[in-house]
Amino acid sequence: MAFEIPKQIYSGAIKSVTIGTGGKAITLGGETSYPFYVFEGVMPNKPRIIMEVWDKNPGEDWAAPCLEPFKDVAGDPVAWAQKCVKDFGAEGIALILNSTDPNGDNATAEAAAATAKKVAAAIDVPLIVWGSSNVEKDAEVLPAVAEACGDKPIVIGPVQDKNYKKVGAAALAYGHTVIANSPIDVNLAKQLNILLGQLGVQDSKILVDPTTGGLGYGMEYSYSVMERDRMAALTQEDDKLQLPIVNYVGQEVWKVKECKQTNAEAPQLGDQTKRGILMEAVTAVSLLLAGSDLLIMRHPESVKLVRSIIQEMAG
Repeated sequence: MAFEIPKQIYSGAIKSVTIGTGGKAITLGGETSYPFYVFEGVMPNKPRIIMEVWDKNPGEDWAAPCLEPFKDVAGDPVAWAQKCVKDFGAEGIALILNSTDPNGDNATAEAAAATAKKVAAAIDVPLIVWGSSNVEKDAEVLPAVAEACGDKPIVIGPVQDKNYKKVGAAALAYGHTVIANSPIDVNLAKQLNILLGQLGVQDSKILVDPTTGGLGYGMEYSYSVMERDRMAALTQEDDKLQLPIVNYVGQEVWKVKECKQTNAEAPQLGDQTKRGILMEAVTAVSLLLAGSDLLIMRHPESVKLVRSIIQEMAG
């Protein structure tokens, strides 16, 4: 008698969200089973990877191995974004408006919007514009970005419970998609999705950011919450959790000391470049197995590794 794998029946499905336009648009979600459980359901849209670009030169904020591939374009977000697409095959760009951080350069909303508009015009792949994660400043910056990029649909975030009205309304007015960010809690994620829905933002315009922890720095908490999110969406038919998940992996991994310490400072940890690339790749693959649909990554070699694993698992 042939062995048959026991199969679970899922009553729910993840909704689809399309970002970008034209031939390079990306559709996320659509799964009818747990991640990569293609023997139980379908995964019509494999997870995607987009690459991180800052609106300023990261300088010492980035570990040297991460800055090296971009040293000729760091400080020029347009050239940087184009290099990611042309040289590294990025399927999308996440423009990080680090210069707007009120604890840093505190750049104006107008300056940030102008940069976002230039980058959007220079690439033909989907664009995410990510604020400083300062609630008050993002409430100024992201609506300005939404207006400046009104002629080209983009994704803006992070949208949080304290600024969702201003940012969500701007996204709604100009037809953009939002990234709803909550602090590693399923119920808070669901509540924010409900609030955005009450504001008028359609599910087809929402991506969920559950807050990402890097390897050794909270990844297991992110994993657990994402797992519970997917369980509620697929087995309990919780429609407010049936949305694609995005994880900002690059920043969370490369900011830790194990990635920043040089070979001279921490010889016991092995080669700095290799360890950072592997830490980013391991974090990314782990979160894919938890249910991530979209990864924001930093190092080109990490991207290459994870892309090959997605291809192997999803076909």
